Amino acid sequence: MGNESKLQEETAISFEEAMDKLEGIVARLESGDVPLEQAIELYQEGMKLSHLCGQKLETVEKKIEMLVESEAGLSKKPFGANMIEDKGESR
Repeated sequence: MGNESKLQEETAISFEEAMDKLEGIVARLESGDVPLEQAIELYQEGMKLSHLCGQKLETVEKKIEMLVESEAGLSKKPFGANMIEDKGESR
């Protein structure tokens, strides 16, 4: 039950909070002053936070829509679709 509540707590934190925690872990690991066992625990926590940040970014990407001007007026297109079209037009 302890692991389940910890997982819920991790998913409840914001992207910014997760990134701050991840940056703190990276700084501690880079300092080299962490015992091996603690370094492994920090690495595992960092990987979980990294995965969580990736999931949050994917969720946000799916929600983003850009307004694109078309001949008929404004229409909504998914975020990624506009980027593919722009690459083709930049020649």
